[in-house]
This record gives sequence, structure tokens and C-alpha cells, in this order.
Amino acid sequence: MSQAWWRGAAIYQVYLRSFADGNGDGIGDLAGLRAKLPYLADLGIDAIWLNPWYPSPMADGGYDVADYRDIEPAFGTLAEAEKYIEEAHALGIRTIIDIVPNHGSDQQEWFRQALAAGPGSPERERFIFRPGRSSDLGELPPNDWQSIFNGPAWTRVDDGEWYLHLFAPEQPDFNWHNPQVVEEFHDVLRFWLDRGVDGIRIDSAAVLIKDLDSVEESYTDHDQVHDIYRDWRRITDSYEGRFLVGEMWMEDQERFAMYLRPDEMHTAFNFDFLSRAWQADELRASIDLTLGTHIPIQAPPTWVLSNHDVTRPVTKYGRPDTTFSHADRKHGMRTDLDLGLRRARAAALLAMALPGSVYVYQGEELGLPEVEDIPDELLQDPIWRRSGGTDRGRDGCRVPLPWSGAEPPFGFGPGGTPWLPQPAEWKNLTVEVQAADPGSMLSLYREALRIRRAELGDGDLTWLPTPPDVLAFTRESGLTSITNLSPEPTPLPTHTTLLLTTTPVTNGHLPPDTTAWLR
Repeated sequence: MSQAWWRGAAIYQVYLRSFADGNGDGIGDLAGLRAKLPYLADLGIDAIWLNPWYPSPMADGGYDVADYRDIEPAFGTLAEAEKYIEEAHALGIRTIIDIVPNHGSDQQEWFRQALAAGPGSPERERFIFRPGRSSDLGELPPNDWQSIFNGPAWTRVDDGEWYLHLFAPEQPDFNWHNPQVVEEFHDVLRFWLDRGVDGIRIDSAAVLIKDLDSVEESYTDHDQVHDIYRDWRRITDSYEGRFLVGEMWMEDQERFAMYLRPDEMHTAFNFDFLSRAWQADELRASIDLTLGTHIPIQAPPTWVLSNHDVTRPVTKYGRPDTTFSHADRKHGMRTDLDLGLRRARAAALLAMALPGSVYVYQGEELGLPEVEDIPDELLQDPIWRRSGGTDRGRDGCRVPLPWSGAEPPFGFGPGGTPWLPQPAEWKNLTVEVQAADPGSMLSLYREALRIRRAELGDGDLTWLPTPPDVLAFTRESGLTSITNLSPEPTPLPTHTTLLLTTTPVTNGHLPPDTTAWLR
């Protein structure tokens, strides 16, 4: 694979706590991941993206990092992480790690020093501390900003000052105007690149620079943030074959594309595509918008159907409203899981056929649905608590994977109760069951990823004329992808070979909610 391997890669997201448990404590870990590397090699992926694996109090699933240069003890050790990187490389699998630059943990040494040092100290300058408002007492926060996780974005400390946290109070925001913060993260990048990681996923990449004097909540996409990533790009490019991928939830695709200029990030997650309704005009508009902003700057698009923050596709596509937004997760909306599975299969082949790279979130290849009936007392996402119980949060897409057996923990580990409960009906969705079924979601993903590696990935597409509510395009290899989003069967274009289809073709017609790959 060339130095720009990431331009067309198939990347598998591992949410470590929920992937595989090696020691039987109910929490996924590096031992479990290492044991399952052959499964991922057989699946046909090129790289693994790991959510944060650093020491953390887990106030936000590890996105509250206490030490950026070590491994969470529940997951393993730094030596074990280095061994994992080596073993993955031996199987041709690269590793992408998650770096969280906007905020750390309130248990991090720097923050403890800031609390101890007091107002006006250099230690506090690494974070965003401010005096309060209202007379001399400062009993009101510096401004009225609200947290992305609900509730106020400011917390007051014992000496009366307030600190900013765009997420949970346990996640104080760093001050990116401070040179020590800038240098610290440069060093963290080098620490992991020196250990052989192949890519860096940048969490909440657009929110590092804040304008606290603005009346509005002014923290997303300030121009100065680009200087940060130009520095990161120079560091990353000094290591051969490494890349940056940004997480930015932004509606303005022109502003989004600015992060992908030749001296900034190599790629960024394309959330517009996963947020759209299951409608041909919506999906085509998203594909055209994405290609129209990426191709002129020679940046490869990425295609994402799910991750650890969003509703699983089988559930989302089975609802009357098939859009997604963080503001409305539609928990409890009536869901037709058979319809959702059919559409999720079709969406998977559509996404894999598009030019660029594709991300697969663990369990997506098994067709797992969102788990919407986790008991309240077991929910762990801070969104649940901070919303006062109005938003059930993201735990439903983070339930540990089912590997084998007829009852929980379904081979997730050698014993122990998984940290989130698995539904009993998942006995029909285990890797063991699906591997033996040529019609399963797992078999579809394996075959699609095999064909994709040989014929698809980076490049361009040519749209073909189709009836309404049908999407069809051809790729440079000659492979044609056709997706029928209409309520009626549609005739297949002239072809010599039917390579793959998500539901059987009848009498030369593609059924509704089906994708086929043809030659």
C-alpha cells in the first residue's frame, strides 16, 4: 500500500470497553483485542481506530483523559499497547489512536496543580479560569454558555473562580492560547508516533479556540484553530505514512473543507452522510456536496454510517424518521428492525462503493440494533444525568459485542458481568452464528470488504441515469453500484456479472431498499 494508504482504507472502530474482555472483569481490554486480531484480519479491514485508551476516571467513557502517555489499567499496560501495535502490523492492520485536545480530566496532574496554585497563577493559565459576575461576590458564571452535555458550561471552585468545560464538569477545557498547552500536545503526538501508531483521530477538533467576550456561544470553528493543525500536520508528516483525521460536526461544508487544505488534516469524518434521511435525493445531495468540497482540494472523502456517539443504523433506518441529530436521538420511537436491517445492508454497500475511505463501527458488521431498554440505574453516559433523565444518551450503541454462545455474556469474556447488559435476543446475532450463515450481515461485510479492497477506495465516480429514487454510479474499475430507495422493484442496468446484492434479485429487478454491485 502506498504512503497515502489512508485515502481509500477500510477502517474499523474499536470501542475497547465493549469489544472483547480478555480477563473476565466485564470490561473489554487489550488482551481481548489482541485475541480477536485474526477476526479483524479476516473481516478485511486495513486499520483499527481505537477510542481513548488512556488512564481515565471514565466520567465520559475515557474522553476525560488523566494521562496522555499511558494506558488505562483496566485495559492493560503501555507495553501491551506496544505489543498490540506490533501484532496488528504483522497482520497488515494499522492503528489509529484518539487524541482529545479540547479538554482533559479534572484528575489530571495539571488541573490539580491549577486548583492548588490559585487565581492568576501560571498553572491556571493552562485552563480557562475566570472570575464570576454579579457585584463583588462573583456568584454568577462568567457568561451564560451551556455545556454540549446539557447544563452550565462553567463550574465554580473553592476560591470563587470558575472554569470552563464545554462537556462535563470533570472535563476542564485547555487554554489553547497558552504555549505550554501547544507544546504539550506536540510532545504527545510524537510520543505515540514514535511507538508506531499510523494515524491520529482528533476529537472535537473545531472547538479549541473560544471567544469568551461574545454574547453568543462562540467556540466552534474560529480561524485561529487552523494554525494548531498546521503544526500537527508538520509533525505528522515528519513520520512516513501517518495521517490525521478530524472529528468536526459542521453544517457548512465549505468551512469544513478548510480543515482539509494541503497543509492541515489529511481527512475528516463526513457526518453529513450519516445524518441524512433514507431518501435518494437526500443521499445524492450529500454525496455530491461531499465530493464537490473534497475533490477540488484533493482530499479523500470519508464515509461513516455509525460510531460510538450515534444511533446504530439498523435502528435508525427502521424508524419513520430516518435522519439523525444529537439534539433528538428519537429514543423510544417505533422501530421496524426488519426494515432497518434491510436498509442498513443497502446503506453499507452504498457507502463502501463511494470514493475515499470508509469507517465501520464495531457491531455494525453484525447488524446490531441500538439497545434502548438499558435500566436507568445502569446508564453511564453523562448526558443521561446532566439532561435530568430526558436524554438517554449514547450507551445504547456501546453495549459489549456478542461473539458466541446462547446467553450473555455471549463469549465477550471468560466470565464476569459485562459493564452494560446485552439483550438475550442477541444470541441470533453472534459472530459464531453469522459466520456460518452466507446470508448474514457479517458474511455481507466480509465479501463487500474483499471486493472493495480489490476494486474500490480512492478515486471518483460517474453517475448513471436512473428512474426516480434510484442511485447508480460506476467506478474506475468498472464496478457499478445501484441502490433502490423506491417502493417498487427497479430493472438492473445491463451487466455481465452480479457481484453482490443485499437482498436477492428477482427477474432482473432490484427489490426496494436494496443495493447491488455489478460488472
